[in-house]
Amino acid sequence: MPAADDSKRKAARETIDILHEISTLLNTNLDRQSLSYCVSLIENGVNPEALAKMIKELRVQNARHEAERGAASASAA
Repeated sequence: MPAADDSKRKAARETIDILHEISTLLNTNLDRQSLSYCVSLIENGVNPEALAKMIKELRVQNARHEAERGAASASAA
């Protein structure tokens, strides 16, 4: 069975590598680890469109938070 496990791991790595290449071409700014999490979530039933929407929303919130932190730092100086 270890050979079967190794081949499954290799196939999974190759899949993530291909998805990462596609992700890079599409400028998604997702690294391999993030893509791996997304694939796992989708395999476990998460709606891909809902996941994409959530990632976009989290990025907007993060940008807003970073802007607020930058403004607070500038006013403190």
